[in-house]
Amino acid sequence: MSQARLPAARRPLDQTVQEALTALATVRPIAATALWTGPDPLWAVGDWRPEEVRQFVHRPGDRTPQQVTGTADLGADTEATARLLVLGHCGAGDQELAAGLAAARGGAVRHLTGWAGSYIAVLRLGTRSTLLVTDLAGLQPVFHTPWCGGTAYATAGLPLADLVGAGVDTGHLAAALACPESTEALGTSSPYTGVHRVPPGHTLAIRGGRPQVNGYDDEGTAGTGPSPDGEAAAVRELTRSLLEAVRSRVRQAPGSPAADRPRIGADLSYGTAATAVTLLAAAVPISAAPAAAPPALTVPAQLRRTGATKGSWVRDEALEEEPPAPELLAAVTSHESARPAPEPPHDTGRPRLRHTVLPTDPSQLPYAELTDDPLAGPLTDAPGRALVTGGAAVARLTAGGTDHLTGHGARQVLDGHPARLADLLRDGRPRELLPPVAALAGADRALTGTLSGALRTPVTVLRAARKLARARWAEALDDAAVQLTARRGPMRPGVRPTMGAHSAADLAWVVPGPAARWLSDDALAAVALRLRLAARGPEPLLAPGAHRAKLALHHHAGNYRTLVQVAERHGQRVHAPFFDNRVLRAARLLPADLRLQPGARHALLRTVLAGAGRADLPPDWGRAPRPDRAAAARLGLRRAGDGLADLFRAPLLAEAGLIDLPAVRRALGSAADPYGEVPPGALDGLADLVAVELWLRRFEARRGGACWTGLPVPQRRALAGVRVG
Repeated sequence: MSQARLPAARRPLDQTVQEALTALATVRPIAATALWTGPDPLWAVGDWRPEEVRQFVHRPGDRTPQQVTGTADLGADTEATARLLVLGHCGAGDQELAAGLAAARGGAVRHLTGWAGSYIAVLRLGTRSTLLVTDLAGLQPVFHTPWCGGTAYATAGLPLADLVGAGVDTGHLAAALACPESTEALGTSSPYTGVHRVPPGHTLAIRGGRPQVNGYDDEGTAGTGPSPDGEAAAVRELTRSLLEAVRSRVRQAPGSPAADRPRIGADLSYGTAATAVTLLAAAVPISAAPAAAPPALTVPAQLRRTGATKGSWVRDEALEEEPPAPELLAAVTSHESARPAPEPPHDTGRPRLRHTVLPTDPSQLPYAELTDDPLAGPLTDAPGRALVTGGAAVARLTAGGTDHLTGHGARQVLDGHPARLADLLRDGRPRELLPPVAALAGADRALTGTLSGALRTPVTVLRAARKLARARWAEALDDAAVQLTARRGPMRPGVRPTMGAHSAADLAWVVPGPAARWLSDDALAAVALRLRLAARGPEPLLAPGAHRAKLALHHHAGNYRTLVQVAERHGQRVHAPFFDNRVLRAARLLPADLRLQPGARHALLRTVLAGAGRADLPPDWGRAPRPDRAAAARLGLRRAGDGLADLFRAPLLAEAGLIDLPAVRRALGSAADPYGEVPPGALDGLADLVAVELWLRRFEARRGGACWTGLPVPQRRALAGVRVG
């Protein structure tokens, strides 16, 4: 979706300007369906279902808003006209959307974000004001850039970069590699120069062609936070929100499935969250597929009376049909997961699971695409680790349903981030630190011994929590900048990578990413400057733990968005109900001490399932070990050795001055060696570097302006003479 505001043509224009405006009017995205025509055109680009594009309008004299189908002409709108456009999966009915538009005419927008589903709302008030409302997780972003005296906006950054001929923003790439979860380093930039991203929980208002970004999320303000009614009320709200999120997706699934896949699918490869979503979906009856109208039944003349009852007739066996069997829900599990698929409820008229276990295949290993042509893969809107690790997800979605449910985001939404330990100290509740710290000590005791686990882990974690609770935000950013330029990682050299050490490393306002160790000095200095400049700005409203948890959620949502762009098939929809606004707001009601309890996520999901009628889970549910993906990553590195050597023979990352190339080559060799030593986080950092290099190659190889018609083809390179520093 993209839109541009053309300069107003109300004043006298000479012939040259008139010709320019005529030429601009021919610019439109490829494979687009016009939603609005007129001075502010709007298009839906790509694969959209009819129910994913709903529009309502309220004109002067109308008692209630009216639904609009097809293309709307804005030329006849007046200053009293209001329009609401909802794009994506929205669980609200038509009457709710109409009521939402009526309430939004006064300027309120928060109620537009309270429906089930994942969507973007576009509100147009009058003739010169357009408002776009993003989601809270960052799964539905909005980008904007100046163009022709106005503002162009889109739900992806690449079309806008094509529109204005923008290249790659190497400063953003450096920040994304050095501090991937830090909004202080990333700001509102995007991978494309001059293209800005609207932060999650904010609105983009375009008035008279000028953009204004404002926040609507009230988290951190007075009256928000954990529920004052206690834990039980928060869990009930979470249950209701998650149930509605899953049910709305199952009930709104398309009636006619694709020829090669079932209508509803679910992913069972990622722990209790995926299992919970699958069981909730299995308990929802799938709406019947539309069929041809049955022929009118008339009583044949040859039928004879039975004589048993007046007016009764002999039954024709040909007219008697068995009721159709319940439609199956396709549950897919990768072979890497040892968890068996749970048995769904077998109630009459409800779907049952059809469990598919995918066999191990070399094409599902990380870096498998490098063994073939690395430029043949998809070009995502932003670089992400899924570019090199998405093979298994591609296989699961290929075997999944037309609407495929996943459990992504549950860990970030429900779990307690380690930095929340500092929030408990700031709130004067030090006793509530004992259960999580004792759990960390117990886990480390089994790994490193009694002395280290029972003594060193509690002291290290409590010391880091106390330091974060007392740290000032500006000073913490300055310290993080010094830490970056001095190449000091979050974990000290020689420290064994235990759970306690990882938790202590996360107790900071800003934590360097796993790829920061291989960035060049110039790149690290540029990111450090961003942090120092951000330290002069306003301090966040949230406490450090809640702030870090929010940024971790946004980062994971961005990675999931890249994964969907890599793995989703044409006509397929991949759903992550935990990212819904309603589910996020319900999870915020959970007390911090409950989140930090050992096994809190599994207990919460068990309670949600019990509220939905599934109380027959095994006692050890949620205790199965997670599969070790480090071995698969190292095997993938070994198999893709030749492709990696070609990729880093003359990498674009080195050309832009972003990486220390000799150090990267040594790290790749050590990780591919089955006997080589790999530091903690090194495999994730290498995956990030390879993904960014692969993305740069694909971006450079594509033809500029390929998203639009009516534009001259720019002659540019992805990194034309641009270096960090």
